[in-house]
Amino acid sequence: MPQTSRLKPVILVVSRELLMTALLLLGISLVVFSIVYLAPGDPFEALLGAQAGAADRQAALQAMELPSTWYGQYLSWLGQLLQGDFGASLRSGAPVAQELIVTGGNTLYLIFGAMLVSLLFAVPIAVYSVNRQDAFSTWLVTMTAYLASALPLFWLGYVLIYIFTHQLGIFPVATGLHTDQPLGLSHLLLPVILLGIGNGAVGEILRHLRLELARVLGEEYVRTARAKGAPVWRHALAEGLILPVTEMVAAKLPHILSGAIIVEQVFNWPGVGRLTWQAALDRDYPVILAVAVVAAAMVRGGSLLHRCVYIWINPRASREH
Repeated sequence: MPQTSRLKPVILVVSRELLMTALLLLGISLVVFSIVYLAPGDPFEALLGAQAGAADRQAALQAMELPSTWYGQYLSWLGQLLQGDFGASLRSGAPVAQELIVTGGNTLYLIFGAMLVSLLFAVPIAVYSVNRQDAFSTWLVTMTAYLASALPLFWLGYVLIYIFTHQLGIFPVATGLHTDQPLGLSHLLLPVILLGIGNGAVGEILRHLRLELARVLGEEYVRTARAKGAPVWRHALAEGLILPVTEMVAAKLPHILSGAIIVEQVFNWPGVGRLTWQAALDRDYPVILAVAVVAAAMVRGGSLLHRCVYIWINPRASREH
């Protein structure tokens, strides 16, 4: 099939999804702002102390050039966002975009490393279990993967720290790291392994891949290719492996993002998770809103990537949605 005929459906789907994404992000920002505003306490209580009165809050609002009403503050933030500005942190006064850039890179290392670890565990086990006829060995391998992915992140994290840091001394102690200190592979490896095997992704990707591979290998065109002596995996690669992998990565991205918050707390990792946790304690709504919008955009981006891959492989699917 010509490349242009494959590209046109992808462009149509991307345009439609980008419009839906813009509306979704607008709704998410409004909901998150409402939750933060209605929650007990306010950012000025965290900044000025519990004894601060209405006059002190009004003076702080004027100093920060913020409207006094909740909808005014939201519209002010939204206007800045449309200009590409996430505003300034109420706690530190630093630009939110700058804080996200500093901490976001550390979190991206963690997220993409965890995805890679999950796939390195799940894909070979799925292929092995589909090809092997030995039921016991297949059951043993898959159950081990399920048990590892079902362990609680915080519990498994402290166990790994105790074994590999305090007992064996293989990895350095993460406590005391700050965003201005260089982070090496030794600091990253243990959190990445924990998030990769302990967030449930391995078990779900493994189960989904096994079902899809078994289904595709049982299709008539694959059986025909096998009868002719043609490479079976070349025919089954796109539908039986690439599509399920992209689908599961898109589906598990929200879980990995939420798990990253726990992992960053356990390992004192200077990422967006710790930034969000501190912002929630301080009611720092510009930071909370920025993180919510960026996280939602990442989740939608993963879903959009899966749709693009699916339609690239099967262009007729663009007319079905």
